[in-house]
Amino acid sequence: MLVSMKAILEDANKHYYGVMAMNSINIEMARAGILAAEEEHSPIIIQFGPGQMKKHAHAEEMMPVIKELAERVFVPVALNLDHGTDFYVIADCINRGFTNVMFDGSALSFRENIKRTSVVTALAHQKGCSVEGELGHVGQAVNSDDTDRDLYTNPDLAVEFVKKTGIDALAVAIGTAHGAYPKGKIPKLDFERLVQLKSALNMPLVLHGGSGSGEENLRKAIAGGINKINVCTDAFEAGKQAMLAVLKEDSSLDYMNLCMAAEAGIKSFVKDYMKIIGSAGRYCYGETLAAGYE
Repeated sequence: MLVSMKAILEDANKHYYGVMAMNSINIEMARAGILAAEEEHSPIIIQFGPGQMKKHAHAEEMMPVIKELAERVFVPVALNLDHGTDFYVIADCINRGFTNVMFDGSALSFRENIKRTSVVTALAHQKGCSVEGELGHVGQAVNSDDTDRDLYTNPDLAVEFVKKTGIDALAVAIGTAHGAYPKGKIPKLDFERLVQLKSALNMPLVLHGGSGSGEENLRKAIAGGINKINVCTDAFEAGKQAMLAVLKEDSSLDYMNLCMAAEAGIKSFVKDYMKIIGSAGRYCYGETLAAGYE
């Protein structure tokens, strides 16, 4: 069933576990994630960003696919616009029935970020859609050196930001980055800052750049208060490696078989990830979380 991301994350916040938000750019990825969630009795968030929508994951095509897949399962599925910056794209997604939108104002001044995020929140909440905001800056992994703490989320400013914008979840910067890290690198996260943020806000917190962060970091981040973990690069890589593996065994395989292999590889990856972040087994057909999704 397609539900509000707010409902999913409120339970995760209450019980201190993480929910996977996987960027899914075609039916194979979306189906892999949703069926993995069904088998693991876990909630899941399916998402894609404006750039992905422009290149491949067109909203007018992906929306009905995800809605149909979500209606076939008995676990909660949310659909999120990731890293929205253009008001018209955000409004279009809200009107199409996305159950959450993220407004990324991290490149703006603090006041301008508040102003624009507030507008998005007002529009989204009118339509029953929840909102994720971002404060601080999550850079690119290829350029990340873990040293520029001026870009990390300030707990005092975060309290003001949440109060004035009315957002439902906050993406925080504590040391992760987007994309693939250089080989052998695992980011050093500021867990002390995370604990301060959770204590000050007591709301769902989001970790962008979950790919390549390492299992130990993920477990510590969830224990410190992260409830939504964005995963793109690792999911894409799982699909790619699954394709390469079957091609190595049989180079004559056609496109359909490659798609099937990619879907199976991503599904296996998602199932393992759900166990690491603690969402597996959280939804037992109406017993654990049903009240939040009625």
